[in-house]
Amino acid sequence: MLYPPLDENVRFTRTLPPEGRVRMVLDTDTYNEIDDQFAVVYSLLREDRLNVEAFYAAPFFNDRSSSPANGMERSYEELERLLGLMGVAPKGRVFRGALGYLPSGDTPCDSEAAVDLIRRAMAPGDEPLYVVAIGAITNVASAILMKPEIVSRIAVVWLGGQPLHWSNAREFNLMQDVPAARVVFDSGVPLVQIPCFGVASHLLTTLPELEANLSGVSPVADYLVKIFRDYQEDQRGWAKEIWDLSAVAYLLEPTWAPCDWVHSPILTDQVTWSVDRTRHHIRSANFVYRNPIFRDLFDRLRASA
Repeated sequence: MLYPPLDENVRFTRTLPPEGRVRMVLDTDTYNEIDDQFAVVYSLLREDRLNVEAFYAAPFFNDRSSSPANGMERSYEELERLLGLMGVAPKGRVFRGALGYLPSGDTPCDSEAAVDLIRRAMAPGDEPLYVVAIGAITNVASAILMKPEIVSRIAVVWLGGQPLHWSNAREFNLMQDVPAARVVFDSGVPLVQIPCFGVASHLLTTLPELEANLSGVSPVADYLVKIFRDYQEDQRGWAKEIWDLSAVAYLLEPTWAPCDWVHSPILTDQVTWSVDRTRHHIRSANFVYRNPIFRDLFDRLRASA
């Protein structure tokens, strides 16, 4: 697959945390765990900086779904539920994604989400569209395959894979659709990768912390506490990663998720990272500071109530 060339200076600038208010879409496997819900809510709470134009339901398959298609549909329903709790009309803002994963690295999965992403990316104007992806990156890769020109019109922030120094890249979002991950790493699209373990895994919270800060604040705050409580029967000594907040937070404050400017890795058939120093660059986060992110989330939820 040939992708339109993009100047490295453009790639460098576009992957920096932006200043001012930006156009954004959120691609999310919302029902997969309980962390996507926090990211969806947080993105809407930060309307001062984020103009969230659309939400895309991504496929997933685990014990909370019966198939990738069912995972996507349950994510779609969860998105509608969350927006309803926040008093936001979902019509025209929530779109169904792919029913499955890419069959190959040059075959997209058609969906409402991919079509809408292309439409928004190619809309007139000079502002880039920021694509925040917090699930299997099928919808985004499909849009790139369907309309390669969008690589010069968007910037992708993806929670996916493990740190580039790890012996393997195996992580839930990446493992679901390795061909889609390859498309994103190979296409030259401006990309910020937020690895999971050792980076986004710092975003831990506990039920006592959530109850102390969110219980009784608002219907959506109570919902976040409820799904956290229901997720784990024995909460003694237990903390949960709210991984997906990291991708939204990256667009808000540069100090919250410092990054390295590195060559885009090659994702091998063994799902390991390989290095080619002739390839284009991406940003890869090396840490996430959990305290200011949770503090901002709690403060915004209270203020919105």
